Amino acid sequence: MPEGKSDSGDDTEHIDHEVKAHNKITKELVEIRNRRSGDDKQSFLAKKENFVLAGGILYTILYVLLILGMTSGTFGNSTYIDHAASNTFLDIGGECEEITDEPWILIFPNEDDGTFSMYGYNLPSGYALGTYTIGQTEDEGAGVMSWTNSTTKYIKPAGESDAGRMYFAAPFDDLEEGNYDLSYTIAVYNQSNLSDSNTSIVEGGEEISKSVEFELDISKQTFAFLPFVDSENKHQVRMTDTGARSCWGVQDLGNWGYVLIGAELGGGRETAMLAGGAAGIPAWWMAFSSLSLSAISLLIIYPLMYKVYHQDSDDILSRTHISRLVEDSINKTAHRLNIEIDWELYKIEPRDLSIDIMVPYKNTESTLSDSKDVRAEVLREVLEEFAIFRVFKPVQLTVRTIGVNQAIDFESGVGIGTSANHSTDEEEQNYSDFFSELHTLSRVEDEVRESLELFFARRNDLNMEAAVVTSDDRVIFVSVIYRPTQRFAFFRFKKTRDEVQTELHHFISKRNADLLGSQELIVKGRNQVSTLSERSGAGRVERDLKNDERIVAVAKQDGFGGKMLQTKLLGDTLSTVEYMANEKREMINKWGFWGLIVFVWIPFMASGVLVGAMLGLLSRMNFMRVLSATIIGGSIASITWAYTAEGIVKFMHQYKLEAVIPLIIIVFVGAAFLHIRSTKMRRQTELFEDTLLDNFHANIKAKYGNQ
Repeated sequence: MPEGKSDSGDDTEHIDHEVKAHNKITKELVEIRNRRSGDDKQSFLAKKENFVLAGGILYTILYVLLILGMTSGTFGNSTYIDHAASNTFLDIGGECEEITDEPWILIFPNEDDGTFSMYGYNLPSGYALGTYTIGQTEDEGAGVMSWTNSTTKYIKPAGESDAGRMYFAAPFDDLEEGNYDLSYTIAVYNQSNLSDSNTSIVEGGEEISKSVEFELDISKQTFAFLPFVDSENKHQVRMTDTGARSCWGVQDLGNWGYVLIGAELGGGRETAMLAGGAAGIPAWWMAFSSLSLSAISLLIIYPLMYKVYHQDSDDILSRTHISRLVEDSINKTAHRLNIEIDWELYKIEPRDLSIDIMVPYKNTESTLSDSKDVRAEVLREVLEEFAIFRVFKPVQLTVRTIGVNQAIDFESGVGIGTSANHSTDEEEQNYSDFFSELHTLSRVEDEVRESLELFFARRNDLNMEAAVVTSDDRVIFVSVIYRPTQRFAFFRFKKTRDEVQTELHHFISKRNADLLGSQELIVKGRNQVSTLSERSGAGRVERDLKNDERIVAVAKQDGFGGKMLQTKLLGDTLSTVEYMANEKREMINKWGFWGLIVFVWIPFMASGVLVGAMLGLLSRMNFMRVLSATIIGGSIASITWAYTAEGIVKFMHQYKLEAVIPLIIIVFVGAAFLHIRSTKMRRQTELFEDTLLDNFHANIKAKYGNQ
């Protein structure tokens, strides 16, 4: 650019503009920092999400106690609850037959055995005569197959195994296709010889009976062409008239509660409902189980997500704010570690999935940290600032040493300990002073090494793996690698690296006070079992599946909720949910509250209450509107599936598609697994894309050549 007065004025004006912009951003960051610090001091009762979280925890405890009590038999096995529900609008199938202490009969087909199982319950002790009759219905015509069969069985007294129970099987695999009646009667006598004149019915053993109608179909399996499906003729029974269904006992409902929850977690709401519908579980219980699971996940995880992701509009950091915050943090770290940042090659890119930071730096004469420590310290400073400003986006940090001093090895001591002031005039050098100084430095290093060995010899919780002691006329540098002696030290060893360094520095300084003189003692320690996450204070780290050296780190969140969300399981789940929500964000931004209800309601992959809640958060909807929309949508979805599952199963029975039910369940589970897996892989690919990193290394090569 040609030099001139006008150009100088333009430069000055440009600099003034940059200074003003810098000061404005700095002022805004200070204001946001002050507000964030004030928010942390707010009362628990001042935040609405805390009430929802408390309600979710309370409901979870009550639900767990309910299921445990039901399955353990604490509440007995009464059928009162199901019978009461069957008399209300909750059960569209009508009143069920209540099972009491009175004798009753249960009949159901076993297609694998080709028989009907017929049970008598609550029978008095004695000799039970069971009689069944099978015959075709009247509309099939006269003279068709019909027969009666009977058996006598001793009913054991109360307190013994099988007491009060009788079992009889009626085969149907010899029948021809058609419609049939099956009638079963039981009476209990005082002796087995019924022809004896002294034979009589015992008290409570009066004759009871039950009849069912069924249709028998004989055909090839629907999917007989598949290698794992039996190709022989199959006798299929469709119950056309069973009378009132038998009510379910409390303990049986509790056991199916576990099954329904496991099926919904594994394959989604649709899988759970089809499995329950095929087993004849009451629709009201399926709806209750599904709603409870949705309530637990929504009322607990949504408030925690809100704590993490929600920010008032004035507190949201722009890309400019984030860039300035990161630059200030790097400047602080560079000053503390005595390194020089090449700001010309420095890069930062706030993306949708992460914040990518690339820091090239030069070692100086006062640098006493290697690239691993520099990376950990820069990451620690950035994440601490992000935690204050509630920026919990993953940070991907790359640190690279450049320049002539890049080969210094701070673990072996190569390149450390050279004096900065040496005369180039050989005639003026004083070799006696040189060797005297060398002898003094060597003596100091030996004494420090002895202190180092003594420190670890007196400790039974630490072993010294490697150590380097170097010195010059200004600095005594100690680099040590140690390993805790405890088993499972990664979890159990509580002392931080800074604490060990402080203890070691104090021990060496005290023991060698007379030798150190004006030299500065610098101690660097590294726990061999520690990770970058521990050294940088990250709340959670995520590694690239293809390259273990590539990681992203998330700022640590305080409190129970923050620690919960940063566990491996919940952290990975939340990241995947956030990614899926971002993909559907445009739709919710367009349709708002009603669109969110429909999204949660309609059954398709990645449409659940958690993804819906994340969508609402990302779209900056009001907390209670998101909660209301997801509750409404989730409730409609659970009720819709619960009350249509039985109809779907009956439809499949009607058209001989029973084999499709397990296949559909397998397909739902497999599709859910593949969808989550593919989503995670797509997120990983986007998260660790190399475009910016490749440009960073190419720029370094262009400026400094191959290093």
